[in-house]
Amino acid sequence: MISEESPLLASTVHEVIYDRFAPRQKRWIVFLISFAGLLPTTFVPAIPQIARDLNSTHDAFLSLTVSLSILATAVGSLVWAAYSSFYGRRCMYLWGMLFLCVGSCGVAMSTSLRSLLFWRFVQTFGCAGGLSLGAGVIGDIYTLEERGTAIGVFIGATLFGFAIAPFLGGAAAQYWSWRNLHYSLAAWGLLEMLLIYLSFGVRYGITNEAIIGACFLQNGLGNFIGAPLAGRLSDIVVRRWRVKRKGVWCPEDCLRATWIGGLVIVPLSIGASGLITTYVGGPVGLWLNLLCLYMNGMGVDFVFNPVGSYNVDVAHSRSAEATAASTAIQSLILSAATALVIPSIQRIGVAWTDIIAAVLALIGQGTTSIFPFQDHFFTIRYGDRMRTSVDVGLTTKNNS
Repeated sequence: MISEESPLLASTVHEVIYDRFAPRQKRWIVFLISFAGLLPTTFVPAIPQIARDLNSTHDAFLSLTVSLSILATAVGSLVWAAYSSFYGRRCMYLWGMLFLCVGSCGVAMSTSLRSLLFWRFVQTFGCAGGLSLGAGVIGDIYTLEERGTAIGVFIGATLFGFAIAPFLGGAAAQYWSWRNLHYSLAAWGLLEMLLIYLSFGVRYGITNEAIIGACFLQNGLGNFIGAPLAGRLSDIVVRRWRVKRKGVWCPEDCLRATWIGGLVIVPLSIGASGLITTYVGGPVGLWLNLLCLYMNGMGVDFVFNPVGSYNVDVAHSRSAEATAASTAIQSLILSAATALVIPSIQRIGVAWTDIIAAVLALIGQGTTSIFPFQDHFFTIRYGDRMRTSVDVGLTTKNNS
């Protein structure tokens, strides 16, 4: 039975969408959108200077520009807000900033009143969605209980910007020039465009299970192509170092082939994937991530293959047991690490989780272990001493 105490909105799984961004990311987004609609307010103080340069009557010029700006704001706010419901807030912000940049350059290059009024309309139209889109963004990223505070901060920052922007515009026109002022507005619009593009994370939106599964093909393709290349490289390195020692063979030589994978390809592909997932959305981000998966597949082979060869070389009479032990330890490490991935992503985000994984891969490259991602500097240098320190059936110069 419904009463006055019955909640109008029940807590549902829908609220999970508000966890897409960490609190600091939300604050940064609010900071960005607070400046998106401020730029054309710098225009008014420069009107007398513009009127003189274009040989126009000051009063008539003032009336036309103000009226046209209000019209552009009315039309633009409706257009950007309406289309943002279909194409997303970020897309409309980016298109709006593009209009702003083009319009600002057009204003700066205007030589007649007619051309200036046209480009002024384009300029104002471009940033007319600042308030409406900003409110929509806050509604998208903040929960019901947090939304009032966020809206208050956004409106306060926007109105404060409206107050200081004319002062900055007047000072720039007085001590610089009104044309340079509008060129600077175009540059600021480009910066806003870049920051909004990087900051407004967009998920890839793949719901088809077959397509999700197909994304793993890139990693497998990298494994398929990288495996023979890594094996070839390992043999080349072994032969080269054997020549340097005038025929003397050292099992640890094959580990030198892991450097390109362990130091370069694997860490870079992991770190790049995290940054791309966080800051580059849409099809571009997806394709870049698939490239990272492909490179990671190759990089892993450049570590696995030499390590596998080393296990067989140093214990070829017990190579099956050595390989099994190595695989078992790898699986134990991966099982523990996998359990930490999701909590880490929820707490610090995808980018930092992948960056930490990349750093761990780099650290592991210099450890004493002989397992993948944990080469091999100490093993290369002290492997012969470790093999002779205890007799477990490892290869020696007498039974190699």
